[in-house]
Amino acid sequence: MSLLQTTADTLPAGPVVKGKLSRDDILMRGGMMVIALYLVITLVLPLFAMFSKSFSTYQIELAQYEVQVSDETGQFNTPAFTLADRNNQLEAVPQDDLRTGSDGRLGATKFFPDFSFRSPVMYRIRNIDDGGRFLVGSALKDDTNWYELDSNTFRRVQLRPVKSTGIDNFVNYFSTPALFNSIKNSLMISVISTIITVTLAFWFAYALNRSCMRFKGLFRLIAMAPILVPSLLPGIALVYLFGAQGILKELMFGASIYGPIGIVIGSVFFTFPHAFLIISTALAISDARLYEAAVSLKASPWRTFWRVTIPGARYGLISAAFVVFNLVITDFGLPKVIGGQFNVLAVDIYKQVIGQQNFEMGAVVSVVLIIPAILAFAIDRLVQSKQVALLTARSVPYAPTPNAKTDNFFLIYCSVVALFVVGILAICQFAALIKFWPYDLSLSLNNYQFDKMDGGGWGAYYNSIKLAILTAIIGTSVVFFGAYLVDKSNGFRTGRAIFQMFAMLPMAIPGMVLGLAYIFFFNNPENPLNTIYGTMAILVVCTVTHFYTVSHLTAVTALKQMDREFESVSASLKQPTLKLFSRVTVPVCMPAILDISIYLFVNAMTTVSAVVFLYSPKTALASIAVLNMDDAGDIAPAAAMGMMIFYTNAAARILHLLVSKRLLKRTQAWRQR
Repeated sequence: MSLLQTTADTLPAGPVVKGKLSRDDILMRGGMMVIALYLVITLVLPLFAMFSKSFSTYQIELAQYEVQVSDETGQFNTPAFTLADRNNQLEAVPQDDLRTGSDGRLGATKFFPDFSFRSPVMYRIRNIDDGGRFLVGSALKDDTNWYELDSNTFRRVQLRPVKSTGIDNFVNYFSTPALFNSIKNSLMISVISTIITVTLAFWFAYALNRSCMRFKGLFRLIAMAPILVPSLLPGIALVYLFGAQGILKELMFGASIYGPIGIVIGSVFFTFPHAFLIISTALAISDARLYEAAVSLKASPWRTFWRVTIPGARYGLISAAFVVFNLVITDFGLPKVIGGQFNVLAVDIYKQVIGQQNFEMGAVVSVVLIIPAILAFAIDRLVQSKQVALLTARSVPYAPTPNAKTDNFFLIYCSVVALFVVGILAICQFAALIKFWPYDLSLSLNNYQFDKMDGGGWGAYYNSIKLAILTAIIGTSVVFFGAYLVDKSNGFRTGRAIFQMFAMLPMAIPGMVLGLAYIFFFNNPENPLNTIYGTMAILVVCTVTHFYTVSHLTAVTALKQMDREFESVSASLKQPTLKLFSRVTVPVCMPAILDISIYLFVNAMTTVSAVVFLYSPKTALASIAVLNMDDAGDIAPAAAMGMMIFYTNAAARILHLLVSKRLLKRTQAWRQR
């Protein structure tokens, strides 16, 4: 060992010297903090407000109020009494009726059976302590002073509830059989739909990837069609097919399409493309050498399938299962249209908030709904983290060999599935063009006169296009820039980890829950952001936040394909990071940017659950119009509006392909070298 080495080993360790942050580093960290703050305001704080609401209980405490009644001469000779003592004597109001919401009220005259507003009797009322509150007309009284009122004024006295914190709402929920059954119903529907959808999607994807059947491109196009429509549309189609006036109602053999059967069939329709995409990607990445080895070992096709194909696609199958499960258990539109009396969690939230104005119980149901959604998301992430690369540099792409019998079988199978998808869309379009189903089947455009019906008219359709465009532009900009900051920043590991956590959270939050959380947070008069409530701005913010995670993952995947040498070269040439971002990163990642924009556009057009609580008469949307027209009994016009959404999304997809092809020729020419 040298003297220099010995000396170095014996010297005490000095302080760690941190490199000085450059101007670009400061700007990037600052930008990351701004977008992180956006996610905190639009996601974390609303969810916290919702959780707080679920533990807030409101009850009218009769012991808080003291009343004294005069004789007919106006003299107060009798002693004062509390309304609690009065209620114990008369049993005028049951204890369960004293539980109420934050806006609950109870008339004081209920405790005086002989009350008459024409009586000359006078009343005195006060709060015993500062916890009590009551209204005299619209005037709130929250002090402990006596208020002397005549009979005509006393009838306007309304007792207000007292807020407390506890688990009473959850106890009440789980002790109500009808509400508790919704958990069982939701889980049952989600599991059944997941098994059917993943099975159908697997064999469909297998046929397109592992056979030489014809018309693969057409079948792939048909499989993706359900993404372009709101989840309410298959419910409407099933009503026309199997409802009381349905053209195929005899096939139900006495069963009703309204309930679990209809929900499962509709769920299979709108979740099929999601499962197909994931499984198809998993099957596409396979090594032909494994199959060659199986042939060499004289393994049967069935044994090869179970020992090679299924293990190779297992991560895709698991991921598809959890995605489908999450989509079904959190969906609101389909069970609302065709669920009938079969209650599920998402519809329970709607009924509690819209039907009964019980926001606290709506928050409780939202918390219950979040649990399976987060569990499914967490398990999926855990499984994905254990996935290993199946395709290496030495891998040989799998190329299927023609087999007439197998190819014809898969052609028939894919044709049946495609017929199911096309049939759902076709029956909706047919119903939209019929004058009066099923009595007058002549063609007419009367159902497209949306301005004469409930739901918002053509204005709702134009609002949806406006929302979709704004969401695509603003959302793509925010998401991609945020992904760039988190992927390309130097150091700042803790901050980047926190940002990544916030970016992944929206995928686990159901749209219905997010929309309700926005009510509690943005509809608070004390919130300075209250001004955006009821405007197009809050719909854009909610939609961007709701679909943030998938867009973020798409952007990060594209950015990781770029070597970090770009940043090193830029730094050595002393070029600003923003210049590198605009001149190099954006053009190279243009395919991903365009994919994010069309993803946000399509989802903004079809979303229902995330915005059903947030729209106003001026910002009604096409997807909400479908729901409202269906509620009003205008089913054919609802189908017509649903098909307008489909055609708009299809046109946007075609325009996206044309623009992409032209734009990518200019920005991706380097790929052809």
